[in-house]
Amino acid sequence: MILDSITANKKLRRMALEVAERNFDAKELILIGIKENGIFIATKIKQYLQEVFKGNIILTDLALDKKNPGEITLGSEPDFTNKTVLLIDDVANSGRTMLYALKPLLKQYPAQIQTLALVERTHKKFPIAVDYVGLSVSTTLNEMIVVEVEAGEVMGAWMK
Repeated sequence: MILDSITANKKLRRMALEVAERNFDAKELILIGIKENGIFIATKIKQYLQEVFKGNIILTDLALDKKNPGEITLGSEPDFTNKTVLLIDDVANSGRTMLYALKPLLKQYPAQIQTLALVERTHKKFPIAVDYVGLSVSTTLNEMIVVEVEAGEVMGAWMK
């Protein structure tokens, strides 16, 4: 285990505080959780943000096939124009998922797009930099990180 439930929640709270601090003047934040586990991470981030962020927080989900990201769908399509968008996933492995997840966001003109991942691997194959990281892990190319979520709560993260 590389991350237990208690530590994961401390990291999520810290990242939410960082998001609030960097975006203190924003009137609205749009959180987009990448299914499956990213939406649970986004929900927790929203919960912690509501304690400290004074603006409006919109939460939606984004679905795509992570192995073959052809069709990308948003649960709802809020107006991204001139808004701060936070794209959230559980693990940033190669950067591919976050790169493809940007596609529907670029149909409008967000003020900025930020990224958040609970766990980040250091082997990026795509040019994605994660703005908010709970835990950065050096792995071999063959190792994978798995985040387990049960009933909306992060139970832990493991290396396979």
